[in-house]
Amino acid sequence: MKKLAGILAATMLFAVACGDENTDTDAGNENGGDGDEAGGQELDDLFVTVATGGTSGVYYPIGGAISNILEGELGLDSSVQATGASVENINLLDNGRAELAITMGDAVIQAYEGSGAFDGEEPIESLRGMAALYPNFVQVVTTEDSGIETMEDLAGMSVGVGAPNSGVELNARMVLEAHGMSYDDINEDFLSYSEAIDQIKNGMVDAAFVTSGVPNATVIDLDTTHDAKIIPIEGEAMDYLEENYPFFSAEEIPADAYSNAEAIPTAAITNLLLVSNDLSEDAVYEMTKALFENIEDIQSSHNAAQDITLETVQAGMPIPLHPGAERYFEEVGALEEE
Repeated sequence: MKKLAGILAATMLFAVACGDENTDTDAGNENGGDGDEAGGQELDDLFVTVATGGTSGVYYPIGGAISNILEGELGLDSSVQATGASVENINLLDNGRAELAITMGDAVIQAYEGSGAFDGEEPIESLRGMAALYPNFVQVVTTEDSGIETMEDLAGMSVGVGAPNSGVELNARMVLEAHGMSYDDINEDFLSYSEAIDQIKNGMVDAAFVTSGVPNATVIDLDTTHDAKIIPIEGEAMDYLEENYPFFSAEEIPADAYSNAEAIPTAAITNLLLVSNDLSEDAVYEMTKALFENIEDIQSSHNAAQDITLETVQAGMPIPLHPGAERYFEEVGALEEE
């Protein structure tokens, strides 16, 4: 992502500095000797839980593709866990209840620093990245007949803001703030994507925040019956987000993503694949290699996943890469020169 580039150099330097401290392997790993055998032994005993999001979102099918590759290529036992997404996933990873987790970059920064949704908690400095995935677009969804044209029109309306403490809900607070608003100005409903869209259909909710890849299945569903409309985020509000929350960048939802004839300006955040720092360098190297040597299977799991490539594994990654992932990316020339 464009606006996150400024924090990458520092975090990648930190990743290199921390590499030796966070590996369970010995010097044999560097030349592919005994370290590979040790990593293979760990893989034999490893059960990998992939923490994703709700079954109606984009994380879940991508997590399923990741799990299938790990099982098929490495013989691992693996499962996909439907969750409340980013914040819950970070906690699952930190508590040793997941080995891989898909999260949004904003929640990761907050957990790493002990701010935002993690305010008052100890910073989770053990978080490590496996790869940046694809951009999440903030989609403020309503219908053509709602009369809602701008964010300010949400005042007094019932608005689905995502599950409590989910990445969507964090985004909703920030986007409202950028428009000089807060939950005091709306009637917030803590609903999942599918619940919020169902409530819009039933006339119980006027609009909903859906932060995901494009297209989102629930928005497509709404569009088939109610002419879905996405409210733009642009101008001074977008400038505010980029200045105060540098994990946001100005992007556009492409024309014809839904029934929109023209591109829609909005904010976006990079989705990240995190990996447990308890796993050895060799194990994560083999997992990363398996995923990117079979990237077509991940890309075919959802349209949004087509943006996952070796060329963008650093984009929007605000924390150090796991040494195993870093080793693989260095091997294939995917990391930018310092």
